[in-house]
Amino acid sequence: MAKAKKATAKADIDFEQQLWDAANELRGAVAENQYKDYVLSLLFARHLSERYAERKEELITLASDEQSEYFTKNKKELDRLLNDDLEYQVKNVYKLPEEATWEYLRANAEQDDIKVKVDKAFVLIDDILGERNEDYKGVLQPMFVKSQLSATQTAGLINLFSKPEFLEANNPEADVYGRVYEYYIGKFAMAEGSGAGQFFTPGSVVRLLVEMLEPLHGKIMDLACGSGGMFVQSLKFVKSHGADKSAISIYGQERYEGTLRLCKMNLLLRNLSFDVKLGDSLLQDKFPNDKADFFLMNPPFNISKWHPEDLPDNDPRLFGPKELFTTDGNANYMWFQTIWHHLSAKGTAGVVMANGAMTTGNQGEKNVREHMIENGMLDCIVQMPDKLFLTTGIPACLFILSKNRDGKDGEHRERKNEILFIDARKLGQMVSRRLRVFEDADVTKIADAYHQWRNKSGKYNDAEGFCKAAKLEEVKANNNVLSPGRYVGTEAEEDDGVPFEEKMKHLTVQLAEQFAEGEKLEKQIKENLKSIGYEL
Repeated sequence: MAKAKKATAKADIDFEQQLWDAANELRGAVAENQYKDYVLSLLFARHLSERYAERKEELITLASDEQSEYFTKNKKELDRLLNDDLEYQVKNVYKLPEEATWEYLRANAEQDDIKVKVDKAFVLIDDILGERNEDYKGVLQPMFVKSQLSATQTAGLINLFSKPEFLEANNPEADVYGRVYEYYIGKFAMAEGSGAGQFFTPGSVVRLLVEMLEPLHGKIMDLACGSGGMFVQSLKFVKSHGADKSAISIYGQERYEGTLRLCKMNLLLRNLSFDVKLGDSLLQDKFPNDKADFFLMNPPFNISKWHPEDLPDNDPRLFGPKELFTTDGNANYMWFQTIWHHLSAKGTAGVVMANGAMTTGNQGEKNVREHMIENGMLDCIVQMPDKLFLTTGIPACLFILSKNRDGKDGEHRERKNEILFIDARKLGQMVSRRLRVFEDADVTKIADAYHQWRNKSGKYNDAEGFCKAAKLEEVKANNNVLSPGRYVGTEAEEDDGVPFEEKMKHLTVQLAEQFAEGEKLEKQIKENLKSIGYEL
């Protein structure tokens, strides 16, 4: 039983050791924060080739089936069938020339010019992608020839990723790109700059957000979309409910070009239509007039020095005067204002946020929080357990914002005068010394409490120590602090969002300074006593 329990809580992929082996091939020749670019580009090429080979084999099988409309014994007709682009496009598969197939790269892996061959394959694939859609151009870029990788190291990577573990068919439901991205950022967080808030949303947290919001149809937006994990999980939700993926449309923005390419790879392999753009969402909003039915987002936490002074005074996202509703010390609440601006009239947003956002007393942030509470924007707050993130120690929570709180959409009851608080700090299972994940039962427990509370057909009851629907008057009486522990009946842990390790390091330095100051003061007192004829 314990084994089964652990299996439900595992990460989405089972090839961490192979990824470490890949890192060893890359070490010394490629910067650590670029490992994922090489690995994911090769995996993307392999998966496109895998799909092409599968469709080609399917066509050969159909051509040999006398009951099939494709049946033929004529070799020329078979060749024409196998080289018809439309026969691949109809299955969202790209027909590849031999030099761009994985089989070709694998067969030539030991050649001295394998780096040239890999880059040529990437260029050929990128051209084919661009022909299908100009927005796909530039997704796969040549990078091996200009790298310091040797031919032997490149061959090692090709042979490694030729193993069955990396077959897409063996990972049908996994967000492979997101998990590989997470793995390398976690392993090399210092090189990646995770201290600046660049970290990856754990799969179980993404799943929880999607289960709470239920994005079955409409526009889905993520203005810090990373490698596209929120979109991938939304697609899984749609498929699991037997809905049509064409009923959802994807809009995203990402400030790092390399990460945006990974996102496009991820979405291309999912056959999703999307519009994802490059830019800083806080200062360069690329979708100024677009409204989304669902927001699923994990913006980087606690960004300081983000330059709110560069915002126009009449920025339509702001709830009030710029000097009162922004702060250069933290962008958390600018994200909330941005999200609210982009929500449709009935839209709902799920946002992963640092715990400090629930209690901050900084004027710019507190003003926004009070505005959100007083104007009935907040639907639910979920405080999560520690150790959910591999790449940051910052404790996190979920903010659910909604514009459908008036009960007029036919599905949800009127709840503008309430906020649901959920304390999930005791949920989740440790799958390693450093990592905790939500199991299916945890996700169901949290999502079900939210649905029972907001749905017209729901049968919600407060649960001591876990959830409570608090009136806005009670929240205001608590100085607009949003920590669930204050409301559900457990001790509220005020948290400034600083990881324990950082706090301990700071406190240790501070203690050493105080010891030094104490020694200095003791010496001074002894000297003063000696000057008047007394000695200790």
